Amino acid sequence: MNSKLYDVIVIGGGTSGMLAAYSAAQNGASVLLLEKNKRLGKKLRLTGGGRCNVTNAKSPEEVLQHIPGNGKFLYSAFSQFNNYDIIQLFTENGVELKEEDHGRLFPTTNRSKTIVETLERLLTQAKVNIFYEASVSKILVNQANQVGGVKLTDQQEIYGRAVVIATGGKTYRYTGSTGDGYELAKRLGHTITKLYPTEVPLLSEDGFIKKNALQGLSLQDVALSVLNNKQKKLTTQRLDLLFTHFGLSGPATLRCSSTVVKLLEKQDLVTVSLDIFPDQAPSEIEAFLVQNALDQAPKSIKNGLRLWLPERLLAYLLNQSSLSIEQPIQQVTQKQWQQLAQLVKAFKMSINGTWPLDKAFVTGGGISLKEINPKTMESKLIDGLYFCGEILDINGYTGGYNITAAFSTGFVAGKNAATI
Repeated sequence: MNSKLYDVIVIGGGTSGMLAAYSAAQNGASVLLLEKNKRLGKKLRLTGGGRCNVTNAKSPEEVLQHIPGNGKFLYSAFSQFNNYDIIQLFTENGVELKEEDHGRLFPTTNRSKTIVETLERLLTQAKVNIFYEASVSKILVNQANQVGGVKLTDQQEIYGRAVVIATGGKTYRYTGSTGDGYELAKRLGHTITKLYPTEVPLLSEDGFIKKNALQGLSLQDVALSVLNNKQKKLTTQRLDLLFTHFGLSGPATLRCSSTVVKLLEKQDLVTVSLDIFPDQAPSEIEAFLVQNALDQAPKSIKNGLRLWLPERLLAYLLNQSSLSIEQPIQQVTQKQWQQLAQLVKAFKMSINGTWPLDKAFVTGGGISLKEINPKTMESKLIDGLYFCGEILDINGYTGGYNITAAFSTGFVAGKNAATI
C-alpha cells in the first residue's frame, strides 16, 4: 500500500461498496476500495440461496412500497439509479436475468458468482484500486470538519478527499459484517438507531411445534398476519410459508418478522394468524366442505379431503376441531364443518422470539437518516463522508428489495463522492 491521495476511498467491498467504487470511478475519480476479507462480495455470494436475487422487476414505485423500513428516504436515490438501472447495468454487461415469482430477478446461471464476477470485472475496467485484508480503525477528519482519509488497523494512513462507508450491518458476522462501520460513524458524532433482526424466522413453543407435528411442511400462497393484543391485523403478507422444528420460516414469515420484533419489545408473546385459503371466505369453504361430504359420503375424512390439504396439516386441524382423520365423513356435523372452515381461515400461533441478529437476513436500524442527505448520501455532520447500503437505517422485504436499496445508495454515494 502507499499513501498517495485518492479522490474517493470506499470502505467495504460488498454490494453497495462495489457499486459505490464503480460509480465514483465512472465519474472520473481515482478510487481505492478497502475490503477486510480476501475477496469481494462474500455476503452477496450467499444471497438468494446462493443464486443472488439481484433486484426486482416491479416498477420503482412498487419496489419502494416493499421497503417498509424508511423506503421513502430512497425516492431521490431512485431518481438517479433504480431497479431498472440495475437490470440495465447487468444485461449490458453480459448477464442474462430471469424473472421468477413476485418479480424476483436472478442470473440465468443460478449462481451468485456470476453477479460478483461481473462487478469485479467492472471495477477492473474502471481502474479501481482494491486492497484486500484491510481493516479501517479510524476516519481522518481535519479541523475544518472535512474528511482527509482513513487509518488502518496496522496504523497506516491513506489519504482521500472523500470516504464512503459501506461496511454493511451486523448479520452473518463471518462474512465481515461485524458492525465496524457503526463504530466509525459514532466516533464522528453520528447517531445509530437501535439495531434489530429483520427478515428473520420466528420461534414458537406451541405444542405442535415442539412435537414436530408439521416440521418441513411448506404451504404456497398463504396469508400470514401479525395481530396486536386487540386481535387487530397489523400486517398481512401473502406468500409461501414453511413450518420448522423451531417455528416458522419462509417468505411470508420473513416479511412479518419486523413487525413481530417490534411487538416483542413490549410483550412476551405475539399472535400470528395463518389464512390457508386467502381467496375464499369462510362461508365458501364451509359450503365446499358440506357439498364434499355429500359427494364423498362413504369415505373417511382422510380420503374425502386428501386433495384439499396435506395429510399432516389436515390431521392437526381436524384434531383442533375435535374430529378424527379416520372418522366417516358422513358423521361430521355442519357445525363441525363450520369450525374447520374458520380454523383454516385463522390458524393462530404464538411467537415468543426470533433468530438472533447475527442469523437474520437483514439488519434493522443503523445510521440515522436525519443525519444523511438523501440526494447525495453525504453526512450532514462531516463534509466528504458518505454512507450506503445496509449500514443505513433502511430495510426491505425479501425479494431483491434490500439489494436494490444497496445498489441504489451505493451508486448515488459513489457518484456524489466523486464530485468533492
